[in-house]
Amino acid sequence: MTPSIVAYIGVGSNLHDPCTQVKQARIALKSAEKIIETRFSSLYSSPPMGPKNQPDYINAVMAIVTSLSPMELLRCLQVIENNQGRVREQHWGSRTLDLDLLLYDQRQINLPDLIVPHKGIKDRAFVLYPLQEIAPELMIPSLGSIDDLITSCPLSGLKKHP
Repeated sequence: MTPSIVAYIGVGSNLHDPCTQVKQARIALKSAEKIIETRFSSLYSSPPMGPKNQPDYINAVMAIVTSLSPMELLRCLQVIENNQGRVREQHWGSRTLDLDLLLYDQRQINLPDLIVPHKGIKDRAFVLYPLQEIAPELMIPSLGSIDDLITSCPLSGLKKHP
């Protein structure tokens, strides 16, 4: 089947050379079956959302086309996280890699293991600003345009990474 669904993946890391972790995740995603990268944002640094006694994050957003179902794509993301040493010990804690399925076409999904659009998308500068960079005309189901969402989302320490 030819990949045809447009999806957006949030990529983040704050452990073990975060820039390298993000770049390795990009390579792993591009190498995955039934996934084709169409855009990749700049890297951004941001303070942690959770406990403040952890390093800043490096974040990016990747646009893909895929023929994977939402759950197949989620499982693919989790395998890549695990392969890069992701350990789930503390909510919003430090991590080698965090891959979030932000958007899957214009679908709204509400399952026990998957909510799309990602439930925190409208409040997270480290998602909205890279997303706007690669998809400036994007409409987010039930939330509106990326431009409208950005107007009510402060940078909160987000900076483009050199």
